[in-house]
Amino acid sequence: MAEKQTNEENKKVDNEKSAEGETGGEAGTENEELPDPGPFQTIIGQRMPSPFFKFQFKNVEYSSGRHKTFLCYSVEKEGVDCERSEGYVEDEHSGTHAENAFFTDVFQECDGSLSYTIIWYVSSSPCAACASKIAEYLSKCPNVQLTIFIARLFMWEEAEVQQGLRQMHLAGCRLRIMKAPEYNYCWNTYVDNEGEAFAAWEDLHDSSTLYEEKLNEILHHA
Repeated sequence: MAEKQTNEENKKVDNEKSAEGETGGEAGTENEELPDPGPFQTIIGQRMPSPFFKFQFKNVEYSSGRHKTFLCYSVEKEGVDCERSEGYVEDEHSGTHAENAFFTDVFQECDGSLSYTIIWYVSSSPCAACASKIAEYLSKCPNVQLTIFIARLFMWEEAEVQQGLRQMHLAGCRLRIMKAPEYNYCWNTYVDNEGEAFAAWEDLHDSSTLYEEKLNEILHHA
């Protein structure tokens, strides 16, 4: 989901930069000028530039400067034949949200006689509006199994966002937090890494654990 910087996040930008500066060369990575990703795109069967992945999927708590959502996907269709497709979608603040674009530009038709296994790896969790639409879609299409691996929880303290996550969960969506194995898989599957191995940042594990605890609390302790 396209991430809208809140006033609260703006106040915490300096804190994030200070914290990252304490990790040695990390500050240099964060401040590295990235190529302009351009407007909304739906990209199928291609790989994103590695700087986009390193920056947009980093599971920092305060996501200053990360105004796009990147959604990596795989779709397996099972029936008479088994077909698989994969790629990624990216969005802008003012454009179509990546989750909506997936269902309008990528997964356009759902055949009730087939079963579909869909996996997303998203840089941030859906906003409340998109979460509601996803839940509604899954309720109407029980032959679709959707699993979402999330790098960062988007505005997770907001009541309507929490409700949206619970709606998806109740509709059968499997919500998970990305950990090192998922990052490594995405790096090798969706990123133009030029043969470079994925290098986890220092606090990847701790951040994943923190987000996992928050997600479990939201889903099971409402």
